Amino acid sequence: MIERLQPKTLGVIKTPDDPRVCLLPKEIMRLTSELKLDILIEQGLGSSLQIEDAEYVLAGAICQCRETILKNADIIISINHTFSEVDSREGVCFIGIFNPLFHKSALALYQARAATVYSLDLLPRTSLAQSMDVLSSMASLAGYKAVLKAAEMFKGVFPMFTTAAGTLTPVKILVLGAGVAGLQAIATARRLGAVVEAFDVRKSAGEEVRSLGATFIEVDGYTESATAGGYAVEQSEEYQHQQKELIHTHILSSNIVISTANIPGKKAPLLIETRSVEAMRPGSIIIDMAAEQGGNCELSKNKELVHHNGVAILGHSNLSSEIPTAASLLLSNNYYAFLKYMANSEDPTKDPLLSACKLMQRGNWTHPHFIKNLQTA
Repeated sequence: MIERLQPKTLGVIKTPDDPRVCLLPKEIMRLTSELKLDILIEQGLGSSLQIEDAEYVLAGAICQCRETILKNADIIISINHTFSEVDSREGVCFIGIFNPLFHKSALALYQARAATVYSLDLLPRTSLAQSMDVLSSMASLAGYKAVLKAAEMFKGVFPMFTTAAGTLTPVKILVLGAGVAGLQAIATARRLGAVVEAFDVRKSAGEEVRSLGATFIEVDGYTESATAGGYAVEQSEEYQHQQKELIHTHILSSNIVISTANIPGKKAPLLIETRSVEAMRPGSIIIDMAAEQGGNCELSKNKELVHHNGVAILGHSNLSSEIPTAASLLLSNNYYAFLKYMANSEDPTKDPLLSACKLMQRGNWTHPHFIKNLQTA
């Protein structure tokens, strides 16, 4: 049977400890008018953004407590896991950003409730999916925020200052990983006057790095994959050794390191060893944006600020949550685009975009990655 979005009751719930909101009143109004959805929103959904419940009601939503939504909605959307989905009835459809390839254990909850699950971070990075690309939206903001965070922590200035009392040299920043987050970090750091170097295993990233006014550093012998969807892939041991040596050399002269390197579904590559941290000058800063998946720095801890030999190491994989107004604006557009696309799909079971991010149907795995793991287990 073809699973269509209409007619459905859509429930929108908050994610604990995350001030971002996945649907704003503007998109709620569009969903109620264009798709004729009945929408239930959790009380206080927009309180972190100073949005009153009355604004959602005016947009066409009905304000309810979380328990009522979980028991009555056919589709429940949130930013990521809320750890209360177990209270929902069986057969509900969940839509969010669940990072399932890394947080596999959390999916047992949905299986137990015979749920259907879509994880938007698995959407392929194609032109058709651009309007729904939550990863690019959040990565861009995170890269921007990482530089501002570093500027706040650093006890110097970013640009060169020439005064009657002398000249202050510009800060030197090393960016590891030149994906969406890394490129935004480079652009922001350059706008603030920093001298920037950037490393990425993908040679194709070099042109973009140079176009932003940064120096691209690379190691010969890299491996790229046409099927990786623009993401980095794991490299050989020899390459990883050369990579660490090159990074170590450049870290010696850097004041700030911003690391963004991640591989979907795997532990983040270790790029910054303890010896490299200990070789940095006191007062240097490391912002590790891959901390949730193990971190690019050997000493980083997720959601913690660690000090080692005078170097501050901040592990933070959710920096976009620190600019929730901008993040919610982008997420709301992403979620709206996905819901509209789902509603207009002639056959969601065969649609390439929907199939790519659909994990399970009524508790049964549908995603190729998980089916393959079951077959080889």
